[in-house]
Amino acid sequence: MPAFHLEIGADRLATLTFDAPGRSLNVFDRAVLEELEATIRDLAGRREEIGCLVFLSGKPKGFIAGADLDLIAGVTDRAEAEAGARFGQRVFAAWEALPFPTVAAIHGVCMGGGTELALAASYRVASDDERTRIGLPETQLGILPGWGGCTRLPRLVGLTAALDMILTGKGQRPKKALKIGLIDALMPAAGFLGHVRDFARERIDRPRKAPVTGIRELLLARNPLGRKLVFDQAKKNVLERTKGHYPAPLRALEVVRVGLEQGREAGFDAEARVDADLAVSGICKNLIHLFRLREAAKKESVEGAEPRPVDAVAVLGAGTMGGGIAQLVAHEAEVPVRLKDIDAGALADGMETAGKLFRKLQEKRRLSRTEAARRLALITPTLDYTGFGREDLVIEAIVEKLAVKQKVFAEVAAAVPDGAVLATNTSALSIDAIAADVPRPERVVGMHFFNPVHKMPLVEVIAGPRTSPEAVATVLAFTQRLGKVPVRVKEGPGFLVNRLLGFYSVEAMWLLDEGYRIEDVDRALVDWGMPVGPIALGDEVGIDVATEVAHTLHAAFGDRLPLQPWIGGTTEAGRLGAKSGGGFYRYDGRERKDPDPRVYELLGLEPRIAEPDARFLVERTVLRMVDEAARCLDEGLVADAGQVDLAMIMGTGFPPFRGGPCRWADSYGVARAVATLERFAAAVGPRYEPGDALRRVAEAGGFYTASGGGVS
Repeated sequence: MPAFHLEIGADRLATLTFDAPGRSLNVFDRAVLEELEATIRDLAGRREEIGCLVFLSGKPKGFIAGADLDLIAGVTDRAEAEAGARFGQRVFAAWEALPFPTVAAIHGVCMGGGTELALAASYRVASDDERTRIGLPETQLGILPGWGGCTRLPRLVGLTAALDMILTGKGQRPKKALKIGLIDALMPAAGFLGHVRDFARERIDRPRKAPVTGIRELLLARNPLGRKLVFDQAKKNVLERTKGHYPAPLRALEVVRVGLEQGREAGFDAEARVDADLAVSGICKNLIHLFRLREAAKKESVEGAEPRPVDAVAVLGAGTMGGGIAQLVAHEAEVPVRLKDIDAGALADGMETAGKLFRKLQEKRRLSRTEAARRLALITPTLDYTGFGREDLVIEAIVEKLAVKQKVFAEVAAAVPDGAVLATNTSALSIDAIAADVPRPERVVGMHFFNPVHKMPLVEVIAGPRTSPEAVATVLAFTQRLGKVPVRVKEGPGFLVNRLLGFYSVEAMWLLDEGYRIEDVDRALVDWGMPVGPIALGDEVGIDVATEVAHTLHAAFGDRLPLQPWIGGTTEAGRLGAKSGGGFYRYDGRERKDPDPRVYELLGLEPRIAEPDARFLVERTVLRMVDEAARCLDEGLVADAGQVDLAMIMGTGFPPFRGGPCRWADSYGVARAVATLERFAAAVGPRYEPGDALRRVAEAGGFYTASGGGVS
């Protein structure tokens, strides 16, 4: 069945509809590109029949989502990768050279290769639908726009706007696309096709319009010094953002420069050569792997269980977390939210938290003032359970104390309908224990958000031993509705993320105990790719909270997770981290400064190791995480290694370019990891003795061999 369908009207207005069979969104795979190339050859001979051609999508939700990732994920030969890039360039060059005007009619998602095809059209128009986005996300996948995007885009929208799109990979909303000249017209989604045809009829037999370039961009184009300043600043920004771990943005910067300074053909050639280098790299494979895991999480469901509809939500606890959750629900789900607390001051703070988040969305022009006010009005603060008889889902975000949660859950269970799902945001407590006094405890489920709620994408969906599949399905579906990344976890101490993070963080504290400096430990892990060092992370989370989690995990795992005698010493001294203005580091407001040398004296530590081996510090901390990941998989805590990697990247910022702890361990060598842990066990202590689970993973050849690896 063909992917392209051509219609030619009596007025010489033609439409070419792309409707890839068997797919929910259009993507370019090899067969589709070959069919498109043949179609373009046929079109080139129809100059008398066609005065203008409109390129449409037959999919209601999107234009073109980009290239099929199988084209990239499976290629390991550089020559093959370069040939693939040149093939795409050849097809789009033929499209660009058609002897009549072409109009790309963009409705919904237009990404990657879809945007590159649109750039090669004579005109681009877009619908004002909320889903419409136009972007070049390739650098987020470890590659660059290699089918002409790096060369054509700067000539269309100017150097500054082009670099912003290419180097960040962010999609443009229709209004912004019109403002920068990426599209020629913005049209109502209602009746979009009619508006597009009217636009196209006016351009029958008219020559291609030259891009309108602003004075600033003209000056840049003609001024080598001005261009150099822009490129130098862009490189600086990329290095600040990526710390040099992601080569694609830097290589894309080089390619854009070649295209501008040496001409289009040189630019296309550089695109193909550099894209081939990037496509066969391990970083590209890891980022594509992560993308697939995220996409699979968006579609996950519970077999045999239907989620309950959620049209009204209550949030218990109006702290920073509760206020953030309420704002998220009002913004993304657009359903009424009751925000309950026992303290009026706390309610005021929770509403202020939500208000600030909506104001930020206004400042970023993500919402109008009217729309932000409407969504904020969906949140109703309350001191009692009035109105809870209409709630479909309750999300608890109160103090992390079991007795308090048990009391509150018993109260709320009496106030809501029998079918309402009761979710707890606990980070470590037993779901089953929280449900102890709840009639029908099967409706109690974990819904663990990460702080800050509006930034952290992960939600752990936790099933206790009595939690029903329907409750899990409801929270899973609602998490997806909120735009978050769900990972299903079975109940266990610390669940998944905090369990692995606990072993990693406690080991960092043991390094301080052995004489390593705060800044050296943190620097080693940040240089390795973590967004923040383990000790600074404790300050951010709150040393009191981190200490409580450490004690919970120690109670569960005993000698496998011994704690330092001084742990919690800073809490006793009132140093709780960033929130108290002092922890292991000094703070100016919430801004972290240098480590505070007084901490060493307070805890009885002696920093004496002057030139540490950074790789040793990484192995000491990260390999404990790897060993614990194997144990979690062995216990069936999560489905596979892919879920571990997804959770740790989305929940802790584990370096995406490394693919997650399991994928990194496979690259490092699991047998090597076992040997390294055995060496540490002999030198440091028995807590390093690798578990039988990790040994079995090594024997199987790696995590992704042993567990199936999730989506690969």
